[in-house]
Amino acid sequence: MSDTTEETAGDLAEGIDADGLSPAVLASVGSVALALYFYYVRGDKQRGQFVGFWPVTILALASYFKLDSIAQMLAESDE
Repeated sequence: MSDTTEETAGDLAEGIDADGLSPAVLASVGSVALALYFYYVRGDKQRGQFVGFWPVTILALASYFKLDSIAQMLAESDE
């Protein structure tokens, strides 16, 4: 790898949020808690299963938008 590529990768890595507690992660954890509440506490198994699918969708959308922002940062660095 060349020095410019390593520098660009280093700059890109600094721009990526690495704390892991993004709003999407918090929403997913809340959704899991809500699904467990519906399933076990309220006894509404169908609603609990439905809400249980939300975290996957939330995290998939968050991953898509994160990859899109990384692609834009890479495109800007090439210019």
